Amino acid sequence: MTDILSIVVALIAFVGVIASWELLGKKRRRGFRGVRRSRLRPEVAVVPFSSSNQLETVMKATFEARPLMSRSEASVFFATERALARLDIKGRVMAQVCLGEILRSANDEAFRAINSKRVDILVISNNGYPLAAIEYQGEGHYQGSAYARDAVKKAALQSAGVAYIEATPQHSADDIERDIARAMVARAARPAPSRIKA
Repeated sequence: MTDILSIVVALIAFVGVIASWELLGKKRRRGFRGVRRSRLRPEVAVVPFSSSNQLETVMKATFEARPLMSRSEASVFFATERALARLDIKGRVMAQVCLGEILRSANDEAFRAINSKRVDILVISNNGYPLAAIEYQGEGHYQGSAYARDAVKKAALQSAGVAYIEATPQHSADDIERDIARAMVARAARPAPSRIKA
């Protein structure tokens, strides 16, 4: 009787280990493959990776231009351009910049966490280095996971020595100029960040 009980317990344990192994394997395979299938719209077919297939699909479709920024974001963008001119900051202003293009990290997981996130407005130096990121927090901005996404962006940018500025609908052009001036003064007072070896 004891031998049979031992065999049954061993079989149950074996089945449990196999089931756990399969579940863990499924989670790993899902990993960081981008958009989960459940989030895809069912009517949208996934285009095969080959460039010729993508070209064929695109040539059959019609597209229309849409604004890069909302009117509110655009007003902050132009206020930022005017502020740079008044403050005599040698640089440029860009919109909707992907963090993966301006930040890097030796930690692959951390890089994947920020790679596809964008900043609304980016001030770059004349040699192309990011100086300050400005996020426009419009009405109802913090819905869903927006607060967490912004916290991730802010932490990564500040770690790289890039100023993070939040602008709200209540910010005037003078407020934006003041915040940029403060960020540039604080940046000048900081030691240069260490460079990551490639």
